[in-house]
Amino acid sequence: MKNLVLFGPPGAGKGTQSEKLIQKYGFVHISTGDLFRWHTKNDTPLGKRVKEIMNSGALVPDEITIAMLKEELDKNPNAKGFLFDGFPRTVPQAEALDQFMKENHSAIHYVVALNVTEQEVRTRIAKRRTTENRADDEDEKLTKRIAEYFTKTIHVLPFYEKQNRLNTVEGFGAVDTIFNDICKVIDQK
Repeated sequence: MKNLVLFGPPGAGKGTQSEKLIQKYGFVHISTGDLFRWHTKNDTPLGKRVKEIMNSGALVPDEITIAMLKEELDKNPNAKGFLFDGFPRTVPQAEALDQFMKENHSAIHYVVALNVTEQEVRTRIAKRRTTENRADDEDEKLTKRIAEYFTKTIHVLPFYEKQNRLNTVEGFGAVDTIFNDICKVIDQK
């Protein structure tokens, strides 16, 4: 089993690249954003808590996020590997993920950060807003999410860099070019 963490700010192309990686490598996709949206859409007890937190633009607390991820991993005991999209967002989450993977006799094997500027992210999300109409793409919430990434989440990258697991891929250009660059990271290891 090989596991990948895909990093990038909102609108960096994580969802687009995840779809292609799943198709090629058979990863089970675990997107915290998708999990949060599913729980809120289905009005689960967890979803009600997550909705309140997300509507404020804040990050969902680690214990809620980690519990949801564990549940998803346990649902897929025969997975070829997992692709984590949007998680971890803090060093404590990265440490908790490493510990959980270790307890399950696995690890995070690849960490890929999509390098995209804040201006490019805003342009992409403005375009996405017109086609997908996602509530989390509204200006005020988006500003908070982008700020969270560039002031907090980005600090997780040195955690993986110190462990020699971080790979940076330029997030500009054609979707297939970016995809091929990510595949080079995976295929060379």
